[in-house]
Amino acid sequence: MTQQKTGNWGRWGAEDERGALNLLTPDVVKAASGAIKTGKVYSLSLPIQREGIPLVGYRSAPLRLTMLNTSDKAMFEAYGAKGTGANEDYYAMPSHTATHMDALCHVYHDDTIYNGFPADSAKTHTGAERCGIEKARHIVGRAVLLDMAAYLRVERVEPPRIFTGADLLGCADSQGVEIRSGDILLIRTGWLQTFFEDPERWNQGQPGIGKDACKLIAERDIAAVGADNIAVEAIPFDDNEFLAVHILLLRNLGVPLLELLTLDEMAADKAYESLLVVAPLMVTGGMGSPINPIAIG
Repeated sequence: MTQQKTGNWGRWGAEDERGALNLLTPDVVKAASGAIKTGKVYSLSLPIQREGIPLVGYRSAPLRLTMLNTSDKAMFEAYGAKGTGANEDYYAMPSHTATHMDALCHVYHDDTIYNGFPADSAKTHTGAERCGIEKARHIVGRAVLLDMAAYLRVERVEPPRIFTGADLLGCADSQGVEIRSGDILLIRTGWLQTFFEDPERWNQGQPGIGKDACKLIAERDIAAVGADNIAVEAIPFDDNEFLAVHILLLRNLGVPLLELLTLDEMAADKAYESLLVVAPLMVTGGMGSPINPIAIG
């Protein structure tokens, strides 16, 4: 393991694989329950289906095979009453399709992932030896919704807009919310709706945060960041640096990313604070996982 001090490397020990999620202590989680005002529950996930979800080049659409007992009724009727049976599904999909969470092993730079672990410790047949999605386990904490579209007085923010730290602070101030240590930032651009209206235009770019915003995220000790776009960060990338924000957040700071969130309903309700619960699938060595984040406003 490299001895170079980078971001949060070593902050929670040389063997740490949870990164900034360590900020979500029992006391922080307990305090986050104070964000609940109305008790309204929001699902922040897109439906998982073959059509109607944003895709990135090499990532295929989700596939589902529904195994219907009705095609072989005798199989179950041998065990129970006539007309009784069960149906099941078989799913096959990339871990980073639809609403999903990036594991800390997802992106590497200088051949290392978070905390200096070697990138080549991941294998095609076993996945990530270090920082797999199962190491995250869960995210529970206070979420702050930053409605950048409303703040900028537009229906949706257009690419190539890159949000700075000052932009995020300005939005929070306009909404009357404070960004605190251990918070989870949810950034609404309004851009997600473009996919459903004009997929070709959607694929031409994404508004999102840039490198300057990562400084604020580090300074405020943010636990996780999510957005209603494909990568949280802006595309084209800030300063044309490939995956610059992913590297700064996932690799350097250990801040997981939540992508393709649906935030319109929360924004319409001005639910700027909430208790957020995110439970990734416990896939051993997984690079990411589909999620259905639940926010209680």
